[in-house]
Amino acid sequence: MDLEEYRTRYETVKLDRDAGVLTMTLHSQGSEARWGIGPTSLHRELGAVFADIARDEENRIVIITGTGADFMAQLDLATFDPAADRAQMWDRLHREGTELLENLLRVPVPMIAAVNGPALIHAEVPLLCDIVLASEDAEFADLAHIPGGVVPGDGVQTIWPMLLGPNRGRYFLLTGQRIGAREALSLGMVGEVVDRGLLLARAHEHAIRLAGLPLPVLRHTRRLLVADIRKRLEAELSHGLALEALATLVPR
Repeated sequence: MDLEEYRTRYETVKLDRDAGVLTMTLHSQGSEARWGIGPTSLHRELGAVFADIARDEENRIVIITGTGADFMAQLDLATFDPAADRAQMWDRLHREGTELLENLLRVPVPMIAAVNGPALIHAEVPLLCDIVLASEDAEFADLAHIPGGVVPGDGVQTIWPMLLGPNRGRYFLLTGQRIGAREALSLGMVGEVVDRGLLLARAHEHAIRLAGLPLPVLRHTRRLLVADIRKRLEAELSHGLALEALATLVPR
């Protein structure tokens, strides 16, 4: 697959490549990315984007970042239709939610996250990258689940306890806690905290350094680094999504 085949396919992800380094910029209509579940939402598109990236052998390194002041800090409430057929909706959400994380981890080359601001909705996406850089004003939370009355079952139940430890991970999910960039660095969630104005330049420094390695080294290293995470999600992601769906189908 060639980049020109999928560069303009998506409405929520801008794609640019230079010297084998592919930069994914998340956005909503050109502004800060908002998490939604509609036909042209990040929920629907991200899994397909990652699948296309994985099939393109010209990609040597992938950088993912956000637009403007946030990485992902708001929900796109207009895409949450309370009148929708929930059984049909959850069939789609289960499929998309599974593809999103599984395809992210199937990207066969190293991934770098440049978290340019608050990542409060599905912060696990950048934190699943191999190198995570955060701006000084970045913070991390999971506000899409328990704070909104939703079961944290779409992979976050696995990823956050892996990142923070079992007790701290459960506390984080159940309280809606926000973790600032400096604390995230001390906890090992991110590798560096960088001034926002220097963030993408620093991400490209890492990318260019790594892109100079032989492609088999990049691919086999990536395979090793995500093997355990893939195994855990293969065992737990689908079950978690099913329980998340079940809780929404039971009358309150």
